[in-house]
Formats: sequence, C-alpha cells, structure tokens
Amino acid sequence: MRMRKTVLTTIAVLCAGGAVAAGTGVTVARTSGAPALAATGWTQVGHDVKSGVSGLAVTSRTGNTYRVLVALDNKRPGENRIAQLDYRAGESVPTSTMRPLEWKGGAEPIDVEAIESVPGTSDEYLAVSSRGLVYHLGVTDDGKAVQVQDLAPLPAIGQGDDFESFTLVSRHNKLAAVWADRGEGDGRPATLYAAPLSFNQYGETVFGAVTKAAYRAPYPTQDVRHASDISVTDSGRLLIASASDGGNDGPFDSAVSDAGSVSLDRSGRVRLTVAHSPQVLRKFEGHKVEAVDCVSGSDTAVLGTDDENAGGALTTARLCH
Repeated sequence: MRMRKTVLTTIAVLCAGGAVAAGTGVTVARTSGAPALAATGWTQVGHDVKSGVSGLAVTSRTGNTYRVLVALDNKRPGENRIAQLDYRAGESVPTSTMRPLEWKGGAEPIDVEAIESVPGTSDEYLAVSSRGLVYHLGVTDDGKAVQVQDLAPLPAIGQGDDFESFTLVSRHNKLAAVWADRGEGDGRPATLYAAPLSFNQYGETVFGAVTKAAYRAPYPTQDVRHASDISVTDSGRLLIASASDGGNDGPFDSAVSDAGSVSLDRSGRVRLTVAHSPQVLRKFEGHKVEAVDCVSGSDTAVLGTDDENAGGALTTARLCH
C-alpha cells in the first residue's frame, strides 16, 4: 500500500477523532415509480451502543435479501468498525446477525460514520470518519477483512465540521463525491459539499474543485442534526436523512427528505442544487436514522439506525423514485 505523505500530517492533526462513510447501489430490475410507501418493520441488528449502524452500503441483492456492509462508529481498540450482514426485507425476522470484518493495513479509525461502494468495482469502498478522513478499503479475498488501500483527508474542511454523510455519483464514466457536515440545531445548518473524484495509478483518492451549500432539514425540529446521511437516486435526486438525538437513551426522531439534485456532465463537472423547500418523504419516529442507501435500478432505499443504547436496526422504504 502506498500512503501519501500529506496523510501523515492529517492524521497528526485529526487523531482526536475520525469516522468512516460510504454507500452505494447494486443494479436490479426497476420497479414501480409510485409514491413512497410506508417502511417495512424494523429488523434488529444489534442490542447495545457498540452495534448501531452509522453507515451502510448494499453490495448485492437477491429477491428481498440484501447483503450489506455496515460501518460502526466505535472508538476503542479492538471494537468492530466494519461488519457484513444479510438482511431480509419484509419478513418477520427479529434479528439479523452482523459478521465483523477485521481491519487491516493501518490503525483502527475513530468514529466511522459512513461507507460507500465504489462504482465499477465489486469489493472496494470509501469510508469516511467524523473528522473527515477518507479510507479507500478493499475486502480481502477470503471475505474476512477489509484492507486499507489509501488514506486521505476530505478537501475544504470547515471549522467545526463533523461528518456523518458521504455518497458517490457515477455518470458518463465519471465519479463525483457528495458529503456533508451534519450541522447542529438552529444555530448551525449542515454544509453540503460536492466535487469530482478519481483514483490515480496508485489507487489514491483525488478530489477536484469543491462546491458547497447550506442545508436546513424541515424535520425533525428539536435537537436536530440536519444531515445524518446522504444518497443520490438514479435520476439525480438528492436525499438527505436528518435526525434528532436526545442522548444515549433517546428520544430519537428522523426523516428522509427530497433535498435537491446532483448532476455530473460528460466533462466531469458537478452541479449541486439544494431545494428552497425540501420535501419530507418519510418520518421515522423513535429511531435515529444514520444510514440511507438507494439501491440502483429500483426505488428502494435500505436504511439503518444508530439508536445508541438500543443498538441498530434496518428497514426498507420506497423513497428513491
């Protein structure tokens, strides 16, 4: 693994905290474009503060079964950072068991917040920490570990930024990244960022010119984190999850909103548009949604929660039309 020198400086500056993010889609046949329906029941995937879902990437789908890579925001040495599970949507299965993946190729990150599949690959991911470190990961051949291939900072990090959201957009054989500082309450809206993204010959992540915009969630209204995750639909709609966090025992509240659009032209130029009046697509009362992944080729999103002491849960909802 080739590590750039600038990363070592970044690690020294950001060692007080970090998080990982990423998510992506797997192609399936397109289903109905009807309005979003009520979410299915929640499937519990953990029962304590160490098993909340901070980010997820759908890696494959067979019928109503989704194989998912999950990011967990644990902070102590030896605690799980990345796990895999098979989630069966719409069935009365109370629990789906996580299979922890070993972290190889560098120090364990602190506070992994999102994970995204790299389009055009079968086993590569970008994970982002709360302090803006981007981990380029590959799943090992035996499927039991993730290997760090590169480590780099997000560009244009603002003062006080705390990242929980990251997604990738693929159009015209070009890639763009979209990410966000989560914001906090009335005094700090989320800051959305977008930039072209590529990988050089060494597998290092390279960001282009950055565009940014402010975003305030229409719901929840109390103790709100305006952007707890981001996904972009096949049609380019920008979906943003927002969440209310009342502490480790709640209360929690969440919503996913249609917040604008993202486009990427043939030259690789990125256009980020934020809606003046974002539309709430679905509310998820009693849960803190921190992971949303639109499944490419469908209108289905897989959602994950980090409900702190109550653990994590998954569900699906038709939001990605």
